[in-house]
Amino acid sequence: MNIVPIAHFRALILAGTAILVGVTTPAYSQNVASVDESAGIEEIIVTAQKRETNLQRTPVSISVLGSDDLQARGVVGPRDLMNGAVPSLRIAPFAGRNSALTVGIRGIVPFDANQPSRDSGVGVYIDGVYLGRSQGLGTALYDLERIEVLKGPQGTLFGRNSTGGALSIVTRGPSGEFHLAQTIGVSNFGGYKSETHLDLPRFANFSVKLDAIVTKRGGTTQNPMAGEEDYNQYDQRGLHAGVLWEPTDNFSARYDFDIARDATTPYYMQVLAKSPLLPFADIVQVQPDRAQIADVGVPIQESVGDTQGHALHLDWKASDWLSVRSITSYRTLSQSQYDNGGAHQGAFGPNARFARYSLAGLE
Repeated sequence: MNIVPIAHFRALILAGTAILVGVTTPAYSQNVASVDESAGIEEIIVTAQKRETNLQRTPVSISVLGSDDLQARGVVGPRDLMNGAVPSLRIAPFAGRNSALTVGIRGIVPFDANQPSRDSGVGVYIDGVYLGRSQGLGTALYDLERIEVLKGPQGTLFGRNSTGGALSIVTRGPSGEFHLAQTIGVSNFGGYKSETHLDLPRFANFSVKLDAIVTKRGGTTQNPMAGEEDYNQYDQRGLHAGVLWEPTDNFSARYDFDIARDATTPYYMQVLAKSPLLPFADIVQVQPDRAQIADVGVPIQESVGDTQGHALHLDWKASDWLSVRSITSYRTLSQSQYDNGGAHQGAFGPNARFARYSLAGLE
């Protein structure tokens, strides 16, 4: 039996290998080496510290969904993470509005996130660019490489609006090699989806990538009012173009342009049971099971969000120990909101209107 030297002990711990009370045999040491080489843990690269690091060596509480996980779950944007796929992450529509999402981490959930003058407690970023409002977050985000959920305060690197954490979305950049991926799918409620991702070969130090996405679905609850839209339908489409310039081995410049349109109708809020403390209209029905048809027909129209953005990423590796990165962006958002999902939430009185049609806009 040989005593393991202290330096060797620390090396094993840093490599993530378990040993027994600092003692081993020569044969055991050889087995450990062979296991590390043949069945090591897959390396996962993240940018939680504004630079590429190994997930196991990043001192941040973080959950990562890679490209395979995103594809298996059909994730094309933050809205698709409402199913609880990431522990401690809560994403939900604001008051039934598909067009505005509230993002919370570890119980830090913004109060009335729909207010444009109120900053969120969780920062949402796409390729390092801050998305400052809950409106517009439902847009499909093209070719996703991974989504990082950083839990706990991240103000040191991500600024003041990340008290609860940060949701960092990383897209796949130009590769410089020819690649074409086409995905087509259909779903219930008349839904369909088409994704196109085209990588062009590198030419004169330039690489180009083009992405297009169209995803549409009809309403999941029928609106009885003739000529009006149904509840919970969406129509999302967008284009993205990325150009990567690599004149030298230690410098690169990447420019991205994206434009998207997101048209949605509100969720349907049904009454599971009537409370004696709240007045309800006689025509309001109790629907304990999932409603196929709304009990009251109301005017509904699509809430339309138009987003457009430019981003420029500059990377310069001055030496092995020094790198400089610059992120510059300009984004616009135009969002209309027509909310009539909770037709029975208002107080009812004789000869009074009981449905509230909420109209809002954000520029």
